[in-house]
Amino acid sequence: MAEKLHVVRNQKDTVFRMLFREKKELLELYNALNDSAYNSPEDLTICTLENAIYMNFKNDISFLLDSEMNLYEHQGSYNPNMPLRGLFYFSDLYKRFFHDRMIYSTRLLRIPTPVYVIFYNGESRMPDTSVLKLSDAFMQGEDMACLEVRVRMLNINAGHNTELMGRCRRLEEYAVFIERVRENLRAMEPAAAIRAAMEQCIEEGILAEF
Repeated sequence: MAEKLHVVRNQKDTVFRMLFREKKELLELYNALNDSAYNSPEDLTICTLENAIYMNFKNDISFLLDSEMNLYEHQGSYNPNMPLRGLFYFSDLYKRFFHDRMIYSTRLLRIPTPVYVIFYNGESRMPDTSVLKLSDAFMQGEDMACLEVRVRMLNINAGHNTELMGRCRRLEEYAVFIERVRENLRAMEPAAAIRAAMEQCIEEGILAEF
C-alpha cells in the first residue's frame, strides 16, 4: 500500500515552526533580521508558550536574547488583530518571567524589551514591511490610551524582502517551497501538490536536508 501523506490545515505554520525550532537556525534568522552577528546559539533561551490555554499559540516562537523578549510568528493570512494577540502573549510571558511577589519590590524591575515580528506569506498583496498597532483598534483613538503594541509584519513570499532572504538562506528556501506548493495546487490535490513540491525542492537542493 502506498504511503499516505497526511495534510494538515496549517501545514505552512507547521513547516515554519519546524524549520526554526532549533537554536542554531533561530539565531541565524535573528541575525538576518537585525543585521547582527551573534554566533553562540547557547546565548539564546527558548521561552515559547507551548501549552497556552486560552488561545492556540503553538505556532509561535519566543526567545530571550541579549535583554530582548522576541516573539516570532508565521501567518498564512492577514490578521489585523495580531497586536491584541501579542498583548495577551507578552503578558503571559512576563508573568512567567517574574515571580508574583517581585512586582511589589521597591526597586525598579528591569524588563526584557518586547520585540514582535510576523512572517506573512498569505496570498493577499502586502508590502515588504508594514506595522500593525494595537491603537488602531481603540474605540476612542489613541490620545488617552496607556497601552500600545507594535508588530512588524514582513512579507516573506517569493520576491519580497530580498535582502533579508539573502541573509537567511533557510527562510528563502521556505519561500520557494511554499511557492512551489501553490503552483502545484492549480492542477493537483493538496496531498499530491505538497509531495510534488517536496520532490522538486529536494532535486534542486532546496531544504533537502530538512
